Amino acid sequence: MDNNTQQFYSQSYGYQAESLGRYTSKTFGWMFAGLLITFLTAFFGYATRTILYVFTIPYAYLILAAAELAVVIYLSARIEKMSVGTARLLFFLYSILNGVVFSALFLVYATADLILIFGATSLFFGIMAILGYTTNADFSRIRPFMTAGLIFLIAFWILSIFINLQQFETIVCTIGIFLFLVLTAYDTQKIRAYHAYYSNQPEMAAKASIFSALQLYLDFINLFLYLLRFVGKKN
Repeated sequence: MDNNTQQFYSQSYGYQAESLGRYTSKTFGWMFAGLLITFLTAFFGYATRTILYVFTIPYAYLILAAAELAVVIYLSARIEKMSVGTARLLFFLYSILNGVVFSALFLVYATADLILIFGATSLFFGIMAILGYTTNADFSRIRPFMTAGLIFLIAFWILSIFINLQQFETIVCTIGIFLFLVLTAYDTQKIRAYHAYYSNQPEMAAKASIFSALQLYLDFINLFLYLLRFVGKKN
């Protein structure tokens, strides 16, 4: 990146000289914006009963799941080549798609349970995020165990489509809760690494911030879902 281009991005996005604290705040700001969009989309779908029409479409769940997966894969694979604006657009698109799916939760669980578990998720997430940001412990050392845990969870839910594994759901939810608590601390810690690594590349720093926001968003959403499955009461 030449000096003129670097100066342009520095003036446009303000990332080159910003402090770690400001960079972290912006990253969490994007994450919370994504969560807000998901909540508003979900509540709109439920309040207007739009969700009932959406799920009359054959294979609607599979279509939405495929769309969400495609957005995450594309954003992850192309983050270095796409513009900052495109990265933000894809992140918010994913938030909207997830909101459509989450509309169904209002039909399955009591609203009071959803609010209570959302509050608990926020508390646990906040504690682990603070831990990840302030501790000197290197969470990357247990990355193989986190990867193995994710593979186990994916394999379990795929198998549960074909085999009734409901008797193991409590154990799996416990593993999922613990795993995403650790991932929250790990992904928060990576913000510092991105800030240091891209300190002289303001455009990449901006895109890394969006990518970190997506990772934290996924941590929060998955933690919420596992807590909901663990203690939530279905209607």
